Amino acid sequence: MCVVALALADGEGRWLMHRRPPGKHHAGLWEFPGGKVDAGETPREALIREIREELGLALAVEGLSPAGFAEETRAEARAPIVIMLYTSVWNGSSLAALEGGEIGWFTAQEVARLDKPPLDVALAADLFEKT
Repeated sequence: MCVVALALADGEGRWLMHRRPPGKHHAGLWEFPGGKVDAGETPREALIREIREELGLALAVEGLSPAGFAEETRAEARAPIVIMLYTSVWNGSSLAALEGGEIGWFTAQEVARLDKPPLDVALAADLFEKT
């Protein structure tokens, strides 16, 4: 399964993270916001749609830069998840956790200490090693 995620920088050394709401898989863990790529969508189109739905933020395709990926090993009953991570810089417009959970801005060191799903651990380590 193909999933996209956004590492949104505020221009002051902080990154936006989303805490998964109760009742969802990985509830209570922090992640880079994003979601599934639907049939017929490119990864960038999916990320723009997901971020609009989850955060109310309008992204421009030209403002998205590929930053890396993480993938699961094959699971027993389903195809493995592959997350493609993109970066962008926040334009200062309002944000909200529209689908539940909460959002927060964190430094790279703070992100490293947050409880995250395994693929987000890998994405954060790779991203912050590069920056």
